[in-house]
Parts: sequence; C-alpha cells; structure tokens
Amino acid sequence: MPRAVHVLALGIFAMVTSEFAVAGLMPQMASGLRVTVPQIGYLITAFAAAMALGGPVLTVALVRLPPRTALLVLFAVFLAGNVLAATATGYGTMLTARIVTGVASQAFFGVALSLCARLARPEIRGRAVAVAMNGLMLGTLLGLPLSTLIGERLGWRAAFWTVSALALAAAAATAAGVPRLDPEPGRGLRAEAHVFARPRLWRALVGSTLIIGATFSAFSYFTPVLTGLTGFSAGTVPLLLIAYGAATVIGNTVVGRLADRYTLPVLAVGLLLNLVFLTGFAVLATMPAPALVCLLGIGLAGVTMNPAMVTRVQRAGNAGPLVNTVHTSFITLGVIIGSSLGAVAIDVGSLRGPLWLGAALAALGLLTVLPELRPGGGAAPVRRGTTSVRGGAAEAGEGARTG
Repeated sequence: MPRAVHVLALGIFAMVTSEFAVAGLMPQMASGLRVTVPQIGYLITAFAAAMALGGPVLTVALVRLPPRTALLVLFAVFLAGNVLAATATGYGTMLTARIVTGVASQAFFGVALSLCARLARPEIRGRAVAVAMNGLMLGTLLGLPLSTLIGERLGWRAAFWTVSALALAAAAATAAGVPRLDPEPGRGLRAEAHVFARPRLWRALVGSTLIIGATFSAFSYFTPVLTGLTGFSAGTVPLLLIAYGAATVIGNTVVGRLADRYTLPVLAVGLLLNLVFLTGFAVLATMPAPALVCLLGIGLAGVTMNPAMVTRVQRAGNAGPLVNTVHTSFITLGVIIGSSLGAVAIDVGSLRGPLWLGAALAALGLLTVLPELRPGGGAAPVRRGTTSVRGGAAEAGEGARTG
C-alpha cells in the first residue's frame, strides 16, 4: 500500500473532524454567538448543502491542476474556513465559514479518492480506498469526542483552532509524502462529464445515496432511541457510540479487503445485513442486549460499504476527481435524506420510525444492486490497465481512462 494513501487518510480525518465539531458543541456555540441551538443546527445543514452543491464546482475549477497541488489548494481553502470559524464574532461569519469548509471538504474527498486510484495497483484499489476512508471512520470514532472534549474544557473556539492545526499538519504531510504527478492527459471537463451519460453510473450513484441514507436515518437518532426506548442512561450512550465507531473501523477494513474482487456481492450482502439489523433494532428496541447487537451490526454493515461503493462508481464511470466528488455529493445527499426523513418519521410515528425508514431505504438500495448480479447484468470483465482487473466497465470515449 503506497505511503501516500495513509497521508490522504490523515487529510480526510481533519476534514471529518471539522464536519462533526459543530454537532458536539451546539450549546457552547449558541451561547458564544448569541443565537439559539436550532440556529446552530442549521450550520450542520449548511455544511452538508455546501458539500453536495459546491464541492463539484470547486473540483471542476481544479481539474487541470496536478493532484498534489489541488490538494494543497484545498487545504488552504479549508484552513481559511476554519480560522474564520475560530474567530467568528457573529452568526453570519460562522455560516460563511461552514460553507467554505464544506465546499473544500467535498472537493478534497473527490481529489483524494481519485489519487488513490492512480497510486494503487488496479487489483488493490478498493483496499486503498478503505485505507483512505479510515480517516472518515476514525473521525467518527475519535474526531467528534475529541473536538467535544476540547470545546468543553477550553471553549468552542479552541476546537476549531485544533482542527486548523490538524489541517496544517496534514497539509505538511501531503506536501512531503504525496508524489508529484502530472494531470492526466485529456482529463478536462468534457472528458470528465462524458461518463455521466451512462445509466449504470446513475444507478450506482443512487445506490450509494440509499445505502448511506439507510444508515444515517438510524444513526442520527441513536441517542433518543437508546435512551427513550432501550432504557440506557444518557451517560452510557457515548460509550455505545464509541463501540459503534469501532465497529465501523472493523467493517471498513473487511470491506476494503473484498471490494476489488467482489464489489457487487459485498454490496448486496452488506445491504441485506443492514436491512436485517435495522429491522431487528426496530422490533427489539426495548430489549437492551438484542438492541446493542443490532446497533453494532449497523456499524459493521452500514457506512462501511464505502470502499465497495467507490469501486462500483469508478467502474461504472471513471476514477477522475469529478466523478468521485459527485459521488460524495450523492453520499451527502443520503445523509440529508436519512436524517431529515428520520425526523419526519418520528413526528408522524414514534422513535422506531427512523429504524423502519432505514430498513426501507436499505431494501430500495438492494434493488439497485440485484439487477447487476444476474449473469450479463453487470459489465463484462476488462483488461488489466483499464478501470480494474475484474468486473469493471471499459472506459468509453477518448481520454477517459482512469490512470
């Protein structure tokens, strides 16, 4: 595994820690900025919207730059946003800061995942994605509690200064540890956008939205479900969420090992397991032991599908920055759909509503995968040196190779 892939994981960890920071510091930030907690909640929505809509635009602007240069530019934009957040004296400034960091984070994901595909041998690209995406899993496991702890002890501004320092360290590691590669020939906007005419790519993108939506419809409401239905104390829930985060790290590693050779079967099995665990959680939510098993199962088979999702999308389209950034936008859309519809499910039903919603989204996601599992339903294997060794789609159009 190229050392640079681990460096990319550090950058992703910094981005994810910044993304989650607001969620753990809402009361302190509301007091410091003299606004309400719901208004601070809108900062999370603004960050997600900026990722989904602004990330691809910024990626297009950087598509002709060498990958390392593009990453360093994105670190500079991200750092500017975090410094602005740390020094914000009003809500408008903080809102601007979150939009800037959201756009930079999304573009960084796209460029980093594209670079993984260039750095790693074709037969281990899925594993390389898993290594890089461990930055996301560790951000869930460590970034959120770390930023919350710093904010509680030293003030919420200190949390953003800490993320800024982490981003500086990741940028320095990128400058030193990521090789200088030239932009890929023919990787202009036209060549990048050409693949979006493929129905198979759109099916893969929608599938990723449903996979993440299924998980986040439940994850967003774990705390009220665990305290209101299962009966765990509020002090116990953080420990359960840490266990959930550890399960995501394990699941991500396992999926990364299998994603290259068994992309679609891994996604099908993962969705089926997530469907079972979400349904089990909804039915057994009042029983602590089974509920805990289901929670850990969702951690093992939910967001951990990322390496297989990325591999599927790259084979259906290409491994370029724009495809990867648009893909992460669809993933972000899944987060928005899952969390927002989960709230509606609670309002019109009960605390079990988000769990049933997640099960329904997992079932729909399974429907996007099953047609490609049939003989002849997916793409034929391709030659070594195109998109992948097995199960990939040959690049269509001049200049659309993945590197």
